[in-house]
Amino acid sequence: MRVVAALGGNALLRRGEAPEAERQRLNIGRAVAALADVARHHELVVTHGNGPQVGLLAIQAASYAGAAPTPLDVLGAETEGMIGYLLEQELRNALPGRDVATLLTQVVIDPDDPAFARPTKPIGPVYAEQEALALAEARGWTLAPDEGGFRRVVPSPEPGEIVELSTIRLLVDAGVLVVCAGGGGIPVTEGPAGALHGVEAVIDKDLAGERLASALDADLLLLLTDVSAVERDRGTAAASPIQAATPSELRRLRFPSGSMGPKVEAACRFVERGGARAAIGALEDASAVAAGDAGTQVTGDQPVGRSADATRA
Repeated sequence: MRVVAALGGNALLRRGEAPEAERQRLNIGRAVAALADVARHHELVVTHGNGPQVGLLAIQAASYAGAAPTPLDVLGAETEGMIGYLLEQELRNALPGRDVATLLTQVVIDPDDPAFARPTKPIGPVYAEQEALALAEARGWTLAPDEGGFRRVVPSPEPGEIVELSTIRLLVDAGVLVVCAGGGGIPVTEGPAGALHGVEAVIDKDLAGERLASALDADLLLLLTDVSAVERDRGTAAASPIQAATPSELRRLRFPSGSMGPKVEAACRFVERGGARAAIGALEDASAVAAGDAGTQVTGDQPVGRSADATRA
């Protein structure tokens, strides 16, 4: 089975943790331990988020007065290299003899995408209200509420063509475990003559992961995060996990645009475009989620592994 696994950026640098390289290495080690069993039994492609990391790099870049702030597309490429390096090293350590490669990946977006007028993608740390307001005024940021505080939000245009797709496919067909499209890929526009130019934005990694999984004819899109399943009425006394659902059932519900919403949308799109199954669940349960025994399973008909009558949407 060909599996595309998308790791949440907050699973690699958890809320409230110091943004230190060693802390991220430890978290990535735990992530790889969860993924290794999937990789031993299936053909695996890995993509990942970069929200906390790209936000922190943006802060560091803005603090240096000797040069203009580094644009988000360049910062995105930096995080692809950094996180990809750590993932690749840990995957090689966990899977001796397995070929692993990290590929910087560009994704074409529409420069007229309405997302540029409505920033929604959270990046960087969570700030208390007063600090957030001061930063927004000083740096021209757009803010949005997030888990009791505020985070910077930036444009998140729809992912289009994956520029390096043929190279990714070549590597996968050769048996290489590929880490690619990190952070949703580096956002670029394509000119009339095919020239590529970077864009000040961050593409959602789940939606880009769906594009990647569909383009590679994957059997499973595995969306791994820091919660065990999609919940109906999350944050209320009536909250309950959704074990199995179809896209039409999920689309009747509402999910936060900055967190679970893109994961649900990516899962729905993958199944609607002909993918056999998408699954959303906790990173530490990756093997069980892939097997259909945990998380939220999304299919077009009878879900895999558990009864469709269980906690239906």
